[in-house]
Amino acid sequence: MTDNAVKNEERRLPRVKPATDIIEKEDGFYIFVDMPGVSKEALVIDLNEDELKVSGKAEYPLPEGRKLGHVEFGGGEYFRSFTISHIVDKDRIKATLKDGVLELYLPRHEKVQPRKIEIQAG
Repeated sequence: MTDNAVKNEERRLPRVKPATDIIEKEDGFYIFVDMPGVSKEALVIDLNEDELKVSGKAEYPLPEGRKLGHVEFGGGEYFRSFTISHIVDKDRIKATLKDGVLELYLPRHEKVQPRKIEIQAG
């Protein structure tokens, strides 16, 4: 395949906004993104300031010598973006991909405990 043929093949993948659940708990937020067929290698998660972008490709190659007659379940490109609150500790965000579901954990900043300031005699 030429480079142009590969690019044309990539363009044919439908772009899908994946189903997403967001759950808030005391320790932070849990985001579950449905991405069936996406491997860890085909998944990209980018954080740029307050925007978290998730994208991935699911491709199902056709066996050699076969042609598609009708497709309802096939490859696709998933894309979703989220605006991250200032209460999220961006340095501790974690991601897990299991059974076609991406789980993102966005922990809250740990609360700073009040403390007494010791006064030095001068």
